[in-house]
Order: sequence, then structure tokens, then C-alpha cells
Amino acid sequence: MAVAKNNKNIIDGRIYILATFNNTIVTVTDTSGNVIGWSSTGKVGFKGSRKSTPFAATQAITAAVDAGKAMGLRSAAVYIKGPGPGRDAALRVLRTVGIKVTEMQDVTPIPHNGTRAKKPRHG
Repeated sequence: MAVAKNNKNIIDGRIYILATFNNTIVTVTDTSGNVIGWSSTGKVGFKGSRKSTPFAATQAITAAVDAGKAMGLRSAAVYIKGPGPGRDAALRVLRTVGIKVTEMQDVTPIPHNGTRAKKPRHG
């Protein structure tokens, strides 16, 4: 776990949640982007298909937020990216953990036209 230099009292912060179909990665930073703590479903101890469950996501989010709370985090802006099962779990956990959510934003990238289509098969 990376620790921000000499900052033991970080009151405001940001929580970034990347919820893919296979994993959920949570990063807690201060307002300038220095990482306070992070966690993922694999780091919490899940392997294989169990990593892609909402329960595993709740465990990962709880672990990351606890690391932030140890540094004094009280309120945070939340940025959620991706379509995975950790999305809904993230919202439920953040309500119960006791961190005030100042802002919630979905930052999932949306393709404007996507990649170029494959050429048609012939033969």
C-alpha cells in the first residue's frame, strides 16, 4: 500500500472504482491524486470466477476505504468506471462505511464510433 508523504490528516479525497467483468479495483487518493490506499478483489483473497462477484467487490471496496479512513479520510468524490458487478455493490458499501460522498460520477468511456469493423469473409 502506497502512502502519501507526510500527510496523516487527509480529510477530503477521491475514490476511483474500476468494475470490469473479471475484477474490481479500488483506488483511494487525496484531492491532488496521490494514492492513499488501494485494493482489488484479488488482493482481498478471491481467485478465479469468485473475483467477479458483487460480494468480492464489497470486500475490496471496504478494504480500500478502511485504508483511507486510517489516514483521516472523511468525505470523498466517487468515480465509477466499467460495467461489472462491482458497480451496485460499490454504492451499497459506500453508504454503510461512513464516508460522506460529496460527488458521484460515472466515467465509463463511451466509444463515439468504435474501432474499424473487420473486413467481410470471403471464400
